[in-house]
Amino acid sequence: MNIIRNIAFGWSLSLMPLCMQAQTFQLSLNKQSGVYQKGERAVVTCRMDSLTADSLTVRISYNNQVQREERIRPQRETITLFDAAIDSTCAVSLEVSGKGAPEGIGFVVAPEGFKAGYKEPADLMDYWNNQKALLRALPMQVKQTALDVPQQYQGKYICEDIEINCLGPAPVRAYMAKPADAKKGSLPIVILCRAAGVSGNWCRCQVGECVGNAALGSGALSLDLNAHGMLNGQTDDYYRMLEDGQLRNYFDHNAADRETYYFRGMYLRLLRAIDFMTQQPEWDGRRILVIGESQGGGQAVAAASLDPRVSAVVLNVPAMQDFGGTRVGRRGGWPHPIETHQDISPAMLDATLPYFDGALLIRHSKAEIYCEIGLIDTTCPPSAVWSSLNGAPGKKTVNCVPFRTHAWPSGRWRAYWEEHFLHPREQFIADYLK
Repeated sequence: MNIIRNIAFGWSLSLMPLCMQAQTFQLSLNKQSGVYQKGERAVVTCRMDSLTADSLTVRISYNNQVQREERIRPQRETITLFDAAIDSTCAVSLEVSGKGAPEGIGFVVAPEGFKAGYKEPADLMDYWNNQKALLRALPMQVKQTALDVPQQYQGKYICEDIEINCLGPAPVRAYMAKPADAKKGSLPIVILCRAAGVSGNWCRCQVGECVGNAALGSGALSLDLNAHGMLNGQTDDYYRMLEDGQLRNYFDHNAADRETYYFRGMYLRLLRAIDFMTQQPEWDGRRILVIGESQGGGQAVAAASLDPRVSAVVLNVPAMQDFGGTRVGRRGGWPHPIETHQDISPAMLDATLPYFDGALLIRHSKAEIYCEIGLIDTTCPPSAVWSSLNGAPGKKTVNCVPFRTHAWPSGRWRAYWEEHFLHPREQFIADYLK
């Protein structure tokens, strides 16, 4: 990697201050978007409210690989931590720590140059077409149970607990909601895919959220899909039992066998759910929007890639992208199966993982994409997400957040993020569903 040194810098975006004993300091980036072109100067500065005898540890990483670490004792209130023009595609992050918790900032250079680490198997779509044929050969059996809706929605929306038989070890289980007076052919479909985990509230279907999605735009057919086919509306003990037992580290299950790898069942449940939703008489026949964060974002990519009826996806730090990044010197996307499975031969992993890698599947999607990337996210690294997005042939809107890890921003940056990233995402959804 060639770096061209430079001197002056311009406008800066101040990032979250780091709190230390009797001292605060701020990291700043000289470009608000965090996206640079080759040869464009990137500058990171640190501004302190006062000088102390405390030293700072600065760690600089390229594509999630630490390249430099040093301790410094600032001699003035504003110092430059990074000042360079980089002439190759890469993701750069800086982590600074003192007496408080470490904080960071990141940027990307020429992100359009990121490519999937794995080569696409010649039979990728043949494999999935065969899986879909097997799935659709199974007669659909559906159980629907009416649910109470929150008071503000009563009389206006209806919601049901849905169970649908499916290939694999678990059925589809979800909540479905729609306006009570919906007319035939009048509604888009909105599918919410859940993030990773088992027992957390974010992993479970929620009646209020499902009905809230049915109220988006001018009304929608809403499906809130749990990733595992587990029962909905159960006690905390039920979900903890699954998390500690049958679904413990589910994302690692059978990574060396494409016929039993855990994500095969997850993707098939999603495809079965789409088939069910498109049978609803209220569907407008045109729009299917799939929304997901992290693991949910990975499922949304799979939905758009494997079912051409999916017309748009909203991805928030999506997982399951660029598993093969590890093979070309980058950190792959969650759940990092190559890094995790040191006990499985590379040949066995490489014979399975490409069939579930969003960075390869997405090439077969024509859906419109709206995506948010955290530039200091080590769970779903920016290099992995960009490697996937660059293969997508459809329209794309990509927002990079220099100060975002995998989690939603908090503290003083929460309001900024909500205004500049969360609200635009919500507006995209609202506009799409009008």
